[in-house]
Amino acid sequence: MEKTTIFDIVIKLLEQRKFAELKLIMQQMNPTDIASIFDEAEAKDVPIIFRLLPKELAAETFAYLESEQQEQLINAFSDKEIKEMVNELFLDDTVDIIEEMPASVVSRILKNTDEATRRQINELLAYPDDSAGSLMTPEFVYLGKDMTVGEAFAKIRQVGVAKETIYTCYVTQERKLIGVVSLLELVTASDNTKIEEIMSENLISVGTKEDKETVATTLAKYDLLSLPVVDGENRIVGIVTVDDAIDVLQEENTEDIEKMAAIVPSDKPYFRTGVFETFLKRIPWLLLLMVSATFTGMIITGFEDKLSASVGVGIALTAFIPMLMDTGGNAGGQASVTIIRGLSLGDIELRDVFKVIWKEIRVSLLCGVVLAVTNFGKIMLVDRLLLGNESITVMVALVVCITLVLAVFIAKLIGCSLPIAAKAIGFDPAVMASPFITTIVDAISLLAYFLIAQALLHI
Repeated sequence: MEKTTIFDIVIKLLEQRKFAELKLIMQQMNPTDIASIFDEAEAKDVPIIFRLLPKELAAETFAYLESEQQEQLINAFSDKEIKEMVNELFLDDTVDIIEEMPASVVSRILKNTDEATRRQINELLAYPDDSAGSLMTPEFVYLGKDMTVGEAFAKIRQVGVAKETIYTCYVTQERKLIGVVSLLELVTASDNTKIEEIMSENLISVGTKEDKETVATTLAKYDLLSLPVVDGENRIVGIVTVDDAIDVLQEENTEDIEKMAAIVPSDKPYFRTGVFETFLKRIPWLLLLMVSATFTGMIITGFEDKLSASVGVGIALTAFIPMLMDTGGNAGGQASVTIIRGLSLGDIELRDVFKVIWKEIRVSLLCGVVLAVTNFGKIMLVDRLLLGNESITVMVALVVCITLVLAVFIAKLIGCSLPIAAKAIGFDPAVMASPFITTIVDAISLLAYFLIAQALLHI
């Protein structure tokens, strides 16, 4: 059944006040699908629909809601409902919610949590926003190395329901991480087997201050379901699960795309961002790029006298400027996007800068020569013969094609080197994407174009 059909049924049942049928339908739905219904429902109906959900399903759905909807629900909740909600939520989800809420809402949440939970929340909030510590959850299963498999299962049954995951269990000794054992290894071992005999000591862990994007890429690289987070003394303080890593990668990819499009990143969905706020996100880069593009105008103005001295040749040369600038910008964009993505995935390191430049030089020459030969044929056959433009001579075509090779070469060289340079000095490589590179390439290519024309055409 499609989402729109489910939504129509839910709204119809709500209007008819058939709550028993509505509750029955929603109990069979996935939390993410229920959250999508809340996106479309009227504000006054949101608390009514939410209260029809069983506690566990309600908590799972709540974690998928937008922060505005969560705030609306918390304001509609009684203290008892808030307490029940916090008790059902995993601790990392509670922290994520608190970080998005205004102070008045946060105080209500903290007021309705027990002292131990409140202390854990405050500890997680103390970590930097982009660190593994802020992303982790302290709700994981830990076992002792001297436990038997039977004892381990008894503990998992006792505490597992309140933990983020039970598929990977961590072996500790005096809180220090010494091993890891999967649920598969536990299930396939006999009850009398010691955990020490089946645990893996080949541990992959991260520190609490590790950047969360690095944490996410580590999970992806090693195909892990969870990753232990340790402090300076190798004591395990939490885990990061794969669902949180997916959220981080999605956020980082969105941020990179926005930066590559010359937009200040936003953490809000498109339709939840106001017109004025969207304007403020876009205008800074547009202003910067507009001002920087004045260099292109200055170059054209500087050669204006020479172009006007030979009217026919000047018009012919001017007609090819858009093609040269667009081709250079596209070539630079290809290189920059490839390198930015490689840096993001860890395929390219700072030490690879000369290997990258050498490869892009060869690629640019191949691309430039093919484009130049093709363009020369097009200029002579189409522009000169078919369109009858006598001012386009063989020398004019030669100037355009030489400049084309040079523009592609310059564009790819700048496109591959600027992102690496940005990362080397601590900037986000995505900032050095197509719009920024295009502006630089346009100015350099245009200057080269007129200098080549001046030398070969004697204008």
